[in-house]
Amino acid sequence: MAQQRAGAGALEHNHRMTPDHSSNHETSMTKLLKNFSYLAAAGALAVAAVLSSHQALAQGKPPLKIGAYLSVTGPAAYLGSGAMKTLEMVVDSINAAGGIDGRKLELVRYDDESDPARANTLVKRMLDNDGVQVLIGGSTTGTTMSAAPLVERAGVPMLSLAGGTVIIDPVKKFVFKMNQTDAMAITRLYEHMLKNKITTIGVLAGTDAFGRACLGAAQKLAPEKGVKIARDESFNVKDTDMTAQLTNLRQAPGVQAILNCGFGEPAVILTKNYRQLGITLPHYGTHALASDTFVKLAGAAAEDMVMTNGPILVWDQLPANDPLQGVVQAYVKSYQTKYGEAPSYFAGNAHDAMLAIREAVQRAGSVEPGKLRDALEASSFKGVTGPFQMSATDHVGLSAASLRIVQVKNGRWKLVE
Repeated sequence: MAQQRAGAGALEHNHRMTPDHSSNHETSMTKLLKNFSYLAAAGALAVAAVLSSHQALAQGKPPLKIGAYLSVTGPAAYLGSGAMKTLEMVVDSINAAGGIDGRKLELVRYDDESDPARANTLVKRMLDNDGVQVLIGGSTTGTTMSAAPLVERAGVPMLSLAGGTVIIDPVKKFVFKMNQTDAMAITRLYEHMLKNKITTIGVLAGTDAFGRACLGAAQKLAPEKGVKIARDESFNVKDTDMTAQLTNLRQAPGVQAILNCGFGEPAVILTKNYRQLGITLPHYGTHALASDTFVKLAGAAAEDMVMTNGPILVWDQLPANDPLQGVVQAYVKSYQTKYGEAPSYFAGNAHDAMLAIREAVQRAGSVEPGKLRDALEASSFKGVTGPFQMSATDHVGLSAASLRIVQVKNGRWKLVE
């Protein structure tokens, strides 16, 4: 905040003595004038101080520094690029409206290139050099988990946009998550499978952090929900062909459907191989796949796939009485107007991260990281991802019921449930 310096010059008085004035009279007058000068100077300084104080208040409070590390490029770019655009859009909008609680927002943003090691380096930089008070990131489970120990030690809250349950289970004091967990996604998919009398499945999962977490959730929930995993296969994130794994799953006794626990380019390859092999079993995917980018890249191979997602993909199909319709439509239309394209589910997670931060600053009346953490833990608002209600034991605040079931039909998304 700019500081203004105020000064006051002493009054100058030239007094000529005439022969009639006595020396005593001269001394008294000189003292009187000097005293008057001092009083005038002090008064000017007091006025300047008051003016300076009012000017400081008019200039507002120090800005809130928000650090963002997202996968704008690399294999997970379809997760992070739209999310970064959303952050920029929302920050600009909030600043144009006067900020949050009298504070303007300063967005410190970096591209982690979908690399957990780079994410770790960037978070260190933001904590040690950039002085951020809250973080948004990463886009993937791997980039998030690489940074989690850093924010825990630093005592700075972080809002992840990734899907893995491991991010918030067990609960970490300073780590929050802005979308449904893989366990929630699997729960909704199992419910849909059982409604369609599918009880035995095969699972194909990546060896990355999300793939392992997704497979773990599928294995844990299967006996609870009455689903049997007849066989599971894995793929490396750099694999370019998965026909062998898919063949093994198709031939496994009793398999009625296949669950794709992948994301990004490997999941696209897997989906194309599925089509090339002529597999007719129902093909399921989690919220990590449900995006326009995935459908565009997978093409006709994605047709009829069933996935979980938030309401963004089917925003124009939501019933009038859907409690999220208003906030979802407002966000989608703003994003489309600014960028000329529809936002993804993952971009919507970034929108909700900004809602959570705004609410936390308003509740805390402070941007001190510890107070922001406490306020985030009490978050309660309707986002475009779902209705959030966080607590000391729940740092995501969403339920499986907040996920929709969607299906690819004629290259577009159709709301199923």
